[in-house]
Amino acid sequence: MSLTVGDTSATVEFDCAHGTVDEAFVLDSEGLFDLNGTYVREHGGPIRQGEPDDRHPASYFGRRQGSRVTLSVRLTDDGTEIGPFTALRGQPPVLFKCL
Repeated sequence: MSLTVGDTSATVEFDCAHGTVDEAFVLDSEGLFDLNGTYVREHGGPIRQGEPDDRHPASYFGRRQGSRVTLSVRLTDDGTEIGPFTALRGQPPVLFKCL
């Protein structure tokens, strides 16, 4: 996964999905986080004109330990959990996007 954190939000890229954290990426004293955002499933093949995104409200939760972030996603509309995923600060992600 790829995680890009800004001052007031973050973006996340997965192999066959992407998402946003729609609030500041705040950690507690132990490096834990549980933040709200959206998760969008992607699929291979062509995208039809006018096809709606497979978008879900989501909770991004996990922990930062040093330069490592471990993150999971919980879709809040149906309870599905996805992950965990790991990212290392300064390391390029290895992603295989759906084709």
